[in-house]
Amino acid sequence: MKLYSYWRSTTSVRVRIALNLKGVEYDIVPVDLTAGAQKTAEYSALNPMKGVPTLVLDDGTALTQSMAILDYIDTVWPEPPLYPADPVQRALVDAAAQAIALDIHPVNNLKVLGYLKGTLGHSQDETVDWMRHWMHEGFTAFQQLIQADTPYCFGAAIGMADLCLVGQMVNARRWGLDLAPFPRLVEIDARCREIDAVQRGLPENQPDAQPA
Repeated sequence: MKLYSYWRSTTSVRVRIALNLKGVEYDIVPVDLTAGAQKTAEYSALNPMKGVPTLVLDDGTALTQSMAILDYIDTVWPEPPLYPADPVQRALVDAAAQAIALDIHPVNNLKVLGYLKGTLGHSQDETVDWMRHWMHEGFTAFQQLIQADTPYCFGAAIGMADLCLVGQMVNARRWGLDLAPFPRLVEIDARCREIDAVQRGLPENQPDAQPA
């Protein structure tokens, strides 16, 4: 399989970690979002939303949207599971994961930031304030949605909510979000980063990683 990915993409982080956790072999195909590679005719034919990640299966089927890709991965390779078996617990995990995937990330992605700066004329400082605001709002909710006394967000093993958290923490640190109000999230993120599969999915360990 081929995973079209950008090293700093938080949605790509989620999928890379999931594939690594499952022990699935895949090849990274870098897509340079800052150079506009996602807008080419060739790539937009694979992913009409012109974003990453895109997972191209062995038969050529292109899967888009990270949460849909993650659901596919967890269904086809069920071990280790990303969700608890209990349907109520699964819904709680989904709610927390989606607080990041559907509330924080969409308003902070490259297309939105580009519109804020290029079309609406906001400064870089104003755009960074925008990102920090929505990350703070989302993390405040997320910290209340997860369990209070478990090694990971839900239980003793890494799961879907943790994957989303690790990716979003990359952006939080990149843009200087004050993490003091979120000690539990910092703790969980640090524990996740001790896992080899997570380390291999982080931005700095990608073939297209750029110097800091």
